[in-house]
Amino acid sequence: MPPSRFHAPGEREAPALPGVGEQLWLLGAALAASLAAIFWSARHHVFLLYGDAEAHLHIARRLFDSHRAGLGQLGSVWLPLPHLILAPFAAVDGWWRDGFAPVVPAALCYLVAVPGLYRLLRKWLEPLPSALSAALFAANPNLLYLQTTAMTEPLFLAELIWSVLLLVEWRGALDASAAKINSSLGARHLWPLTGVLVCAVATRYDGWILAFVAWLMMAITLLRRGGLFQRRFIAASFALLAAPVLWMVYNSVYFGDWLDFLRGPYSAKAIEMRTSSGVFPPHPGWHDPWVSTLFFWKASELDAFARGWGWVLLMFSVAGLLLLFARGRFDADHGNGGGRCVVPGLRWTLLLWFPLPFYAYSVSYGSVPIFLPVWWPHSWYNTRYGMEMLPGFAFAFGFAAERLLNATRQRTVVAVALGFMLVANLGEMLEQGPLVFVEGRRNYEARGYYNTAIGGVIARLHELDPRGLLLLDTSSFPTIVPRAGMTYRETLNESDKEFFRAALAAPAAHADMVLAFAGDEVAAAVRAHPDDLRLAQCFHSSGQADACLYISELSPLARGNAGGP
Repeated sequence: MPPSRFHAPGEREAPALPGVGEQLWLLGAALAASLAAIFWSARHHVFLLYGDAEAHLHIARRLFDSHRAGLGQLGSVWLPLPHLILAPFAAVDGWWRDGFAPVVPAALCYLVAVPGLYRLLRKWLEPLPSALSAALFAANPNLLYLQTTAMTEPLFLAELIWSVLLLVEWRGALDASAAKINSSLGARHLWPLTGVLVCAVATRYDGWILAFVAWLMMAITLLRRGGLFQRRFIAASFALLAAPVLWMVYNSVYFGDWLDFLRGPYSAKAIEMRTSSGVFPPHPGWHDPWVSTLFFWKASELDAFARGWGWVLLMFSVAGLLLLFARGRFDADHGNGGGRCVVPGLRWTLLLWFPLPFYAYSVSYGSVPIFLPVWWPHSWYNTRYGMEMLPGFAFAFGFAAERLLNATRQRTVVAVALGFMLVANLGEMLEQGPLVFVEGRRNYEARGYYNTAIGGVIARLHELDPRGLLLLDTSSFPTIVPRAGMTYRETLNESDKEFFRAALAAPAAHADMVLAFAGDEVAAAVRAHPDDLRLAQCFHSSGQADACLYISELSPLARGNAGGP
């Protein structure tokens, strides 16, 4: 087939769908990149750089490894699906202790996302520009690192891409069966699309907006065609609505407030109030949508392109977005006419860009700060949120590449030049340090000492009394427990509710060891009930609350450890 071009109305065909061999080559390349990233992360022990990654793994593990095992251990803020997916891998003790457990599900999400994006591109583009776009996405070093961690970005990016892909295919199925709208309703694509959207709702709160916008697009389309009240669509609508409602019911049953995820003690708003230190405004973009938009856009740029000349590739993607919109308008005007344009719904792919307004609002009014090293306050925080724009950048890049390739007879030269730019962008990002990875490393530098030092001391004490219990609050440093060679059943922690409260009332009587961080509930309990507690060792780390480890004089551990740890 000759290269696709912007033909006059009635002359343009959609490219042929990718063949099996084409898809296998793509999957093989993605698998090689994924395995290389996994090997690198394992060699450098960076699976759990982020505190959030530790926390996600902690939640997944405590679903079955706790005194109160069950769904109540999912917590009230983070949505449940990532932890439910992770739980079977966290059950493998060695994988949980060394942080490898998240690698398998995260890498699988990456391997699902890459062919999904390529399949979406191939609906309008030929293999060459589609491959260049897929390479911009799949070879992103930030994404390759994240797909070796417990962070939720790989899962949500896969859901975002497949939501848009299935939405476009659902729309195409409607157009193909317009004459029998009342009987078909694109049923073959409706339920897979609904399933992906439900998963997105159960993964991140961004997914709630994604699902609503997708549903609204579907509803408007059906309303115009007289099929809005079809039973299949009504059933799918109830399934989508049930996902957030069930989460609210869960919050009400387990935490006593159906909006605990929004206004509870661990919500984004509560965390911002605790960490703002009275600074006003608490972060750049607070109640300022314009500044919020700039910060999210800059984070997205730095996540996808190298600093410096990377803006050239960014502008290339923006140009592709304009071409995409113009071509989508042509499809809308002529797709149902006499032309041969057989792939409608190109403008629906603009849903890939929905994170831009979502995060502009979230930074402004949702207590979601973003700090960047290049702008005041010159720090790293939530830089990974910009990763959600990567599919949109990569998809639009393909349309600019197609236009450039078709504007010259030297297609090979242009293709090599574009490929060289992508390789150079990758190399420059690796040399500069991928922004998301650098944030994770700095995050770990603030916590790593406690994980190693405290975990080592507790491990030595635990060897003296393997049946001993440790009282601590795991919300800040959950990795101390596996580093100490213990399980969560061998601790009394905040997720155990009544066991934890009873231990706080008499620490020495309930626990053999007590780990208290300045300002937490355990430290307050030690001050209120110091009887029969002996200070074993204190720990200090810059930027972290001081920690003290106590031994109960009522424990066999005290008699066997009279000289200290």
